[in-house]
Amino acid sequence: MGKVVGFELNSQEPEKAAEFYSNVFGWKISVPQWDYWAVSMDKGTENEQSGINGGISKGPNDYPYGTRIQIEVDSINDAISKATDNGAKVVRDKMEFDEFFLAYLVDPTGIGFGLIQKK
Repeated sequence: MGKVVGFELNSQEPEKAAEFYSNVFGWKISVPQWDYWAVSMDKGTENEQSGINGGISKGPNDYPYGTRIQIEVDSINDAISKATDNGAKVVRDKMEFDEFFLAYLVDPTGIGFGLIQKK
């Protein structure tokens, strides 16, 4: 079963968005890499649960504004195949990063999401 492991907020003003979320919600925002500001949630006290980590990015042409969840899967190739067989469209094919693979899709209703597979 795929589980939600992250989020991505897309904005055409990511610096302003990062400042907003940091000031309003106390999110820890990292120095940007590749127009992506990583977001980590404070764990707080032992009795508080931490939130899902994610990031803020300069929205690409195919998704300039909005929020996408990242869903972790065992096999990104299988998940892409199953998603497209069920009506999804791939908007960014599988990309390779140091520790994971990532792809972006849109479901049949127009909701964008990411698939992520750890190496």
